[in-house]
Amino acid sequence: MSAPVVLVSTDVKSLDGFDWHAAVSVYLDALVQGSRAIPLLLPSLGPAIDLDVVLDRVDGVLLTGSRSNVNPTLYGGLALDKDGPYDSRRDATTLPLIRRTIERDMPLFAICRGLQEVNVAFGGTLVSEVQELEGRRDHRAPVADDQDARFALAHHVEVVPGGRLAAVLGDATIEVNSLHRQAIGRLAPGLAVEARADDGTIEAVSVEAASGFALATQWHPEYWVGSDAASSRLFAAFGEALRGGARRQPAGRHAAE
Repeated sequence: MSAPVVLVSTDVKSLDGFDWHAAVSVYLDALVQGSRAIPLLLPSLGPAIDLDVVLDRVDGVLLTGSRSNVNPTLYGGLALDKDGPYDSRRDATTLPLIRRTIERDMPLFAICRGLQEVNVAFGGTLVSEVQELEGRRDHRAPVADDQDARFALAHHVEVVPGGRLAAVLGDATIEVNSLHRQAIGRLAPGLAVEARADDGTIEAVSVEAASGFALATQWHPEYWVGSDAASSRLFAAFGEALRGGARRQPAGRHAAE
């Protein structure tokens, strides 16, 4: 069987007078190593891309984390400079991509910003600075030049017994890293909580309408996929889901072609 192909979200970055559509290599390496899949970058061109044409050619979708935050205007908030940076072109691409991926019942794995995008795509809200809420821990990454220190396992999360994440990891308490400012505020309809931190922060969700793998984590399993058991199991399960389902044809003209 040939290796499955995974569509990977991109950030828009300005460099040397040009806009670059890019993904951090650690996500791509994790797909190759942990899921035995081939990553394919999706440029953040919004409605200029026919998502069905692209999804016809891949087996699943990975939404990466990012330094940028989902723009609060997309869930009824205010886009304050202090809560940025923002990436409107990524938002315009990933939110419809999420909805179309689920409509086609294709495997979806969303990480950090990706989890937040999933919640907004289905009508939920976000907290822009979770560390400012009473009783919440500081979920931001430690200030360090060493990436191993920034991505070090930082706190525990409780996996919800009997859920879809538990089917992968077991009914367990696992240790995860923490590198985020935004967090889920109001959970979107149609999402199920799969794990929580000890301060109540939602750390993982699933899409209830999906028949297969449609999971999102607030932490970064991609970084430790080669050494952490839970991270490895997540990417392996995603790979199994990619290989287990035929590519879904969309409703409409593409199905008839």
